[in-house]
Amino acid sequence: LQLTLSLIGVGDTLKVIDQGADDSVNAVNMRHFVEKVCPGIDTTTHTADADLIQSRHRIPELALTEKQIIALQVPYPDALVVVESSEEKRKIMHGEADYSRLLVKLYEDIVKFDEITVSHRYPTRINGHYVIDPSPIPRWDVPKMHMSAALILLGAGREKKIYAVPPYTVAEPLAFEDVVFRVEDFTDRATGERRTCARCGSDCSFLDEFIDSHSGEKIYQCSDTDYCDSQLALRGEDAHG
Repeated sequence: LQLTLSLIGVGDTLKVIDQGADDSVNAVNMRHFVEKVCPGIDTTTHTADADLIQSRHRIPELALTEKQIIALQVPYPDALVVVESSEEKRKIMHGEADYSRLLVKLYEDIVKFDEITVSHRYPTRINGHYVIDPSPIPRWDVPKMHMSAALILLGAGREKKIYAVPPYTVAEPLAFEDVVFRVEDFTDRATGERRTCARCGSDCSFLDEFIDSHSGEKIYQCSDTDYCDSQLALRGEDAHG
């Protein structure tokens, strides 16, 4: 929020999302708050129309542009905090690009589970040196940081820390030569086919899992509500019908 309020100005258009959703209580309240305290700005639910995007735990499915800025909420603004509690020591480790203990932690995952089990906050190396905590975005979103046209800002209000991934910067998730980084797998084990969104039919988006209140069965739906609506529009269906 501090980043958003410091960046937004008259004539800017803001989009606020909470884990992909524009219509969650948090997103709606935040959007209304900024409208009240920042006269002269506009708000939108459409990614393509936004100058500034404030997001909690997702990067939109639609590729961002050079004219956009995305501000991500970060609870723990240091990837090394999982292996080193001392901030002073972490600063030295970052300066020396010493991420051996972080790599050992990933290796221990492989030994125990045959794969790296980090589901979010996946450590990502920026410009061949610093490893950052990319915020609790899913692994699905990590590749979107690589050579992103948009400026990516990450802010931790409680910790009073800000860091950034500049536009067109190399961003590489930590991995090993023989155990490569992979995103979430939405393959249906029963059919061998990729699960699709129950609402729009997309087979190339990040999906959230729900339990159908009537049938009790698992269903999957796009996490990004604007993307889901746009896919419905392409099919000629009413997104709010």
